[in-house]
Amino acid sequence: SRQTLMWIPDSFFSRWGLPPSFRNVPLVLQIFIDRDPTAFAPILNFLRTKELDLRGVNINILRHEAEFYGITPLVRRLLLCEEIERSSCGSVLFHGYLPPPGGNNTTINHCVQHCVCFPVVRSNVMFPGAVVDPRKVLIVAGHHNWIVVAYAHFVICYRIKESSGWQQVFSSPYLDWSIERIALNAKVVGGPHGDKDKMVAAASNSNIILWSIQDGGSGNEIGVFSLGVSVDHLFFIGNQLVATSHTGKVGVWNAVTQHWQVQDVVPITSCDTAGSFLLLGCNNGSIYYIDMQKFPLRMKDNDLLVTELYHDPSNDAITALSVYLTPKTSVSGNWIEIAYGTSSGAVRVIVQHPETVGSGPQLFQTFTVHRSPVTKIMLSEKHLVSVCADNNHVRTWTVTRFRGMISTQPGSTPLASFKILSLEETESHGSYSSGNDIGPFGERDDQQVFIQKVIPVTNKLFVRLSSTGKRCYSSVILTQHRPKSNCICHMRRIQRLLTSP
Repeated sequence: SRQTLMWIPDSFFSRWGLPPSFRNVPLVLQIFIDRDPTAFAPILNFLRTKELDLRGVNINILRHEAEFYGITPLVRRLLLCEEIERSSCGSVLFHGYLPPPGGNNTTINHCVQHCVCFPVVRSNVMFPGAVVDPRKVLIVAGHHNWIVVAYAHFVICYRIKESSGWQQVFSSPYLDWSIERIALNAKVVGGPHGDKDKMVAAASNSNIILWSIQDGGSGNEIGVFSLGVSVDHLFFIGNQLVATSHTGKVGVWNAVTQHWQVQDVVPITSCDTAGSFLLLGCNNGSIYYIDMQKFPLRMKDNDLLVTELYHDPSNDAITALSVYLTPKTSVSGNWIEIAYGTSSGAVRVIVQHPETVGSGPQLFQTFTVHRSPVTKIMLSEKHLVSVCADNNHVRTWTVTRFRGMISTQPGSTPLASFKILSLEETESHGSYSSGNDIGPFGERDDQQVFIQKVIPVTNKLFVRLSSTGKRCYSSVILTQHRPKSNCICHMRRIQRLLTSP
C-alpha cells in the first residue's frame, strides 16, 4: 500500500510522491526501478512489519540497497549488525595497530601543504601529475623486530619491544622524488657507526638514498647513489645494499668499505638470495651468482666476480628463482637446491649435493604444467610452489626428502592448483608492484602464505595457504589508507598459529 512505502520521511518513495492508489495507474506514470528484486524483498518486509529477518541475507548487499532507497531505520540496524560481527580491536590474529604519523611531524605537514603529486605508470610510459594522498601507505617491509613504512615522499621506521610494544623511532626528511622501492637491515654487523646500526634505503627511478639509524633512533644520511637505470629490486645481503635492474645492471654498496659499485651483466629477469650469495636469472637462459662474502676482497679490474652457475637446457629466460639451503649447507658449503621457472612455463629443480661437487648443479626435476611464463617460485622444506602469468595461476607439489636431501623416492607429488586473482589498479604508480606483492611469505621450514587483495581499493585482505590455496584468514581493515601496515602486524601471529596443534 501507499502507507507501507511512504511511512519513512525522505525515503526514495516519499520523495517521488506516490499516487493514492496503485490501481489503474497510466503506463506513463509507472516507475521502473532498475534494482535487484531479490534484495528488495527483505526491504519490503521491513516496511510492512518494521521487523528484520536476516536468514539467508547478505548484510552488505542489503545495506547497500537500503541506502539507495533511503530507508534510514533499516540502514542503522544493519550497521549495528555489522558492528556486532566486527571489532575494532581485531581478532585473535590481530597483533597491533600503528597509527599514522601526524601531529608536529614536519615531513607530513610539508607533504600535505604541497598537495603531493605522483607519476602514473601505464604500459611503462610515465604520465606525471597524478595526485596521491601523502598519508597513504605505499610499501611495508620488515626485518627482525623493525618495520619500515614508505609513503609518497618519506619513510617511517617502527620497532617492537616486549616491554613497550610498537614505537616510531625514525622519520626521514621530505624527499623531492617519489619512493618506489625500500629495503631494511635491522641487524648490521661492522657498520659505519658500530654493530648496533640499522640501515634503511629508498629508491626512485635510478636514485637510491641510504640512511644509518642508531639504536636510539637518530638517523644520518650515508649517501645518495645512482644505478644509472631504473631500480627493479632493492635489498640487503648482510652488510651489502644491492640494487638490480632488468637492463642488466647490479649496484652494490658495502658497509665496511663505504664503496658503491655498478656492474654490467646480462639482462636480468629474476633474482634471489641465499646466505651470502646473490643469484641472477637472465634472459639468455643462464643463472649467475655473486658471492658477497668475498666482495670486495676478490675483485678483478674493479669488477664484481659474476660466475655462471647453470644454463637452462632449452635456452629459455629464467623468469623466477628460489634457492633452498638445506640444514647441511652450513656444514659442507656445497649442499644447495634451486628451483626456477622459465619464460615458456617450465618449472625445473637443480641440485648440488656433495656427490656432485666439481660438476656443478645437476638437473633433478622438470614440470611442464604452465602455459604462461612463470612469475614466482618457492622451494621450501615441504613444498614446491610456482605461479605463472595466467591470472596468478598457482601449482604446488609436496617435496619428499631423505636425510634432508630432496628425493625422487617417491618423488614430488602434485598437491593443488588454484588462482590468486587480483585486479590491478588502472592508474598505478611506481611503488604499486612492490607494495602489493602476493608472496608467498613465511619461513622456508614452515607453512607459507599468499596475501590476496582482490580489488585495488579495498579494506579486505585474504590470507591463503601457499600449499593448498585454502583461505586461513581474512582481514578487514577499518581505514582505507592502512591495509598493508596492519597486515604486517597480523603476519607474526599468523605464522605462529599455522603450525600450532
